[in-house]
Amino acid sequence: MQVVEEKHQKTYALKAADLEIGHMRALGSRLAAEIVNAIAKKEKYPKQIAKELGENEQKVYYHIRNLEKAGVIKIVKQEMVHGAIAKFYKIKAPALVLKFGDLVPSQKIRPEEEKVANFLYPFIVDGQLNARIIVGSPDPHGPDRARSRDGYYGMDLALFLGTFMTYVPQINVRLDTETQQEELKENLILIGGPIVNKVTEVFNRHLPVHFAHDKNIYSKISKTSYSSDETGIIVKIKNPFN
Repeated sequence: MQVVEEKHQKTYALKAADLEIGHMRALGSRLAAEIVNAIAKKEKYPKQIAKELGENEQKVYYHIRNLEKAGVIKIVKQEMVHGAIAKFYKIKAPALVLKFGDLVPSQKIRPEEEKVANFLYPFIVDGQLNARIIVGSPDPHGPDRARSRDGYYGMDLALFLGTFMTYVPQINVRLDTETQQEELKENLILIGGPIVNKVTEVFNRHLPVHFAHDKNIYSKISKTSYSSDETGIIVKIKNPFN
């Protein structure tokens, strides 16, 4: 078993062992905790541990037996020490997990390139979705009474984003007609042009590559218009309302 943490667009993992709730008492004393810390990185035998901690050897033996029964520590080797066989103990794993429920399937697929992770930030942070996906309404709306046919792209996008998440919540998809003014300040992923998605219309003038009045796509950067029906854009900008 491993415990996994998503932090700063990186995955950190640590080997872990199960701890049953009935065995928590084994870790409940100061001395038990000190014993575990003493053998966290290197195996040691009880007499050696007692000497290092300045504790009574019998007390150390008592806690070691309890910790071993609880599955917190284990014997890793036995050697002759001063004419007697000594059992060397070490922690079973560098982390313990106390579960109050069953594990559920979770994807753990990381971006292969750093630039991909950087592009998706802050829409995905530490393996979790941190954005709202806005698609145009399929019902007639706006001055042009346009209907959006982009809804299924939202599903494709959600599946794509899911490959970069270690925790997949209920995907937050909203129609443009349902989006509130306050929500415009959030991290938004907009699907569809300004005619079929009225939220895209709000942000369109802020885009360096945007939809022009003649329905062409115009780049403020290259001063070039694109009129092909096959042309689309993917633009990432800082939210001007945030």
